[in-house]
Formats: sequence, structure tokens, C-alpha cells
Amino acid sequence: MDNKLNIGFDAKRAFLNDAGLGHFSRNTILSLSDFYPKNNYFLFTPDVDIERFQAPERATIIYPQAWWSILKSLWRTYKIAGLAEAAGLDIYHGLSHELPRGIEQTGIKCVVTMHDLIFMRFPEFYNMTDRKIYLRKVQHACQAADKIIAISQQTKNDLIQFIGADPAKIKVIYQAIKPIYFTKSSKQELLETQKKLALPPHFMLTVGTLEARKNLASILKALNKLNTRTPLVVIGKKTNYLNHLKPLVQKLGDQLIFLQEVNDTDLSRLYQLAELMIYPSVFEGFGLPIAEAQACGCPVITSNISSMPEAGGDGAHYIHPKKYKEISEAIQQISKDKAYRDVLIFKGQLNAERFTGKAYAQQLMTLYKELDHA
Repeated sequence: MDNKLNIGFDAKRAFLNDAGLGHFSRNTILSLSDFYPKNNYFLFTPDVDIERFQAPERATIIYPQAWWSILKSLWRTYKIAGLAEAAGLDIYHGLSHELPRGIEQTGIKCVVTMHDLIFMRFPEFYNMTDRKIYLRKVQHACQAADKIIAISQQTKNDLIQFIGADPAKIKVIYQAIKPIYFTKSSKQELLETQKKLALPPHFMLTVGTLEARKNLASILKALNKLNTRTPLVVIGKKTNYLNHLKPLVQKLGDQLIFLQEVNDTDLSRLYQLAELMIYPSVFEGFGLPIAEAQACGCPVITSNISSMPEAGGDGAHYIHPKKYKEISEAIQQISKDKAYRDVLIFKGQLNAERFTGKAYAQQLMTLYKELDHA
């Protein structure tokens, strides 16, 4: 049998989302096309933004034509199955929680990636209408898929607990880190980024949307207790959650530096410049910034719950996210004990090797070929 496969992707997020699912979708498509260039790739998307994502050379972009262009949401839900069949796909991969209606009746082998079920674990963060829509999509995808990829063991457990998904259909495959995070920058490049972003010579770092789940409050409490003057650079989109932290933010004053939009190159350099990165989230589907920081040689303090230990392996310092005293103690230990800091960096970089694009692409192709031969 020819080893070449015709593989289709739900590429909406790749073309239209900046962070999160957008990064994941682009990484998936590019990793596969880089390491398995003989396959034919088909990208199904309701719209195209070439500034956000330039598709690989071997990829065919399929998007709404004629009057479907004004019914893009319906096209994505109901039209893709027929188009996928007409394209002669061997595999269709839904990259973000859903599969098109009718795909299960085409004979095409289907894979869906599930990132998390936060809308079920923390329903208070979502309105009822959105929760119902998400649930319907997830239930359909889990039933229609031949294989479900969970991005962590935590997500696999949640799929079984909340959705009743068949454990035999679920495979845990950790996502890839972009190559830029494995690339060491020169001293000059680091200084240029530091100057461009007007950052001090020494700082700590935290990364992630400023929402309750990410738990910036514990970091701010830890800094207040520690009474350190080392600045904290906070990278992430601001939300109303920040209003609840006003007293803590005001108390720390200019010790806090907020950056909302940072590209991958600059973020890579910030990880390399930072004394340490703190990621005390209370729940994650995976926790990619942990592994990104490790790949860059930045010591990581993160939570000992949810999927964070899966991401950090034995190369991170673990704390309970709600015990801010543990965070302050961890900052002190890493800052004062050079030998311990060096061990964290070494083990962290070793751990990050699990998440290269090559390792990720190999696991995906193994899964695709198993389905194609089934």
C-alpha cells in the first residue's frame, strides 16, 4: 500500500485564531508537513487570513464558494463532510473539539483532538447557551470519531468522567512546542528585545490570559509576603478579573509590568532573560508555557495539580496554587540556591525534548496509519 495519505484538517483556528487553539492548529499542520512532506494535506476553513497563517506548499485550501460564503458557520458544520469525501481523504482530523456533521457516514477515518472540558469543570465561567453548544459538539465528536486524541491524561480522565467517552478510543498525545523555543538567542538579540519592551535587567515572568483560573492573585500575594523588589512581567490578555486584584496591583505598583501582546520570538527571548517563570494555574488542559519556558532554559514554578505535572515532568518546582507562601518560598530557593536553579534548568530542558515537533508528528502519523490500515 502507498504510504502517502490524503489528510484533511479543520483549519479554521489555524487561519483565524491568534493564540491557544490557533497556535496548536498551526503547529500540527506545519509539523506534519515538515516531517511528512509526501502526504497531501487539505485545509478546510470558513475564511483565510494569510498574514496569520501561510499554508504549506503541499496543502490545498478548501473554503466556502458561491452563496455558501455568506453561510460560513453552516458550511463548516454541514458541507465539509461531502467536500472531504469528494477530495478522497483517508483521514479527517478535527483539531479543536468538533467534527462536521455526516463525516461518520463517509467512510473516512476520523480523529478529533480534545483540549479540555473546562466549560464542564468550571461552568460558572460560561453562559448557558455556550455550554449547551459546546456540549453538543463534544458529544457528537466523541461518538463520530474513530480515535480521540486527548492532549493530557487529565483531559482523557475528564472525557471519560463528564462525557462517558470510550476509553479504548482515547489516546494521549502531548502537543508540540514551536521550534523557536528550542532556539538559543544571541546576547545582542536578547538585549534588543529587552530594550524594545523597556524591561529591567532582572525580572520574573508569568504567562497566560489574566483570568481567575490562571491565578495571578497567588503570585501577587507571594510577592507581597516576600517583599522583593524584583519586577514581575505579566504577559497576557487583560480581563475583568484584573479589577478584583486592584488592591494587590496598587500595593506592588511599578514592580508589575503588563504586556498584552508578545510574539513568539520575543516570548522566547523573555523566557531566556527571566530569572524564573511562575505558572500557578488551578486547571489546564495541558499548560504549554511550562514546557516552552523549560525549552528556553528558564526555571519554572508551577502547580502540583491538574495537568501541570504532566507538562513539567521532573524539571519544575511544584507548589499548591492556592498556598501563596509556597510560591514565595520557591522564589527564594531558586533565587538563592544556584545549584538547585541549575538542576531545574537542566532537567527542564531535558523534559522539553518530549515536546518537539518531530516527536509530535511521529505520534500523529503512527495513529493515522493504524487507522488507515484498520
